[in-house]
Amino acid sequence: MSEDYYPASDFLNAVIAESVPLAGSTFADKNLRHLIELTRDDDLAKRDWATMLLSQQEVDTPQVREALLAAAGDKEEIVRAEALLGLAQRDPKLALPYAISALCSDCVSVPVFEAVALIADASLVEHIRPWVDASGDDRIDKLAQDALEACTLGVSRP
Repeated sequence: MSEDYYPASDFLNAVIAESVPLAGSTFADKNLRHLIELTRDDDLAKRDWATMLLSQQEVDTPQVREALLAAAGDKEEIVRAEALLGLAQRDPKLALPYAISALCSDCVSVPVFEAVALIADASLVEHIRPWVDASGDDRIDKLAQDALEACTLGVSRP
């Protein structure tokens, strides 16, 4: 993702800049609902950013989980990966089948490795092993290795 990759949305850019509240008031609740709506936007950049930003929130409501579950089935891998990370942060067991699916695909992005490290389930070992040292990018390979270790030990890694 290039440094210029920002959504064409004043609202999302305000969330990115942390100038829009998403919890703690009626106004914030309205903003959170709008962020959730954007996880279903037709524009990929908006959908990707909205899903990532929603995943990063500490808010854990049925509506947030529902939005993340819907995004976990998105047609775009990066949106699914961001949703997976949000699910793993909230409920590793719920995220487990989505992690297996992501690791069995042709392409795996960074949020998947981060999610797998949080899930830390032994059933993921066989699925993550092919991705260790596969990218040639030291940072990504380290994330994959950390995820493998977390799953092997059964200990979540932040």
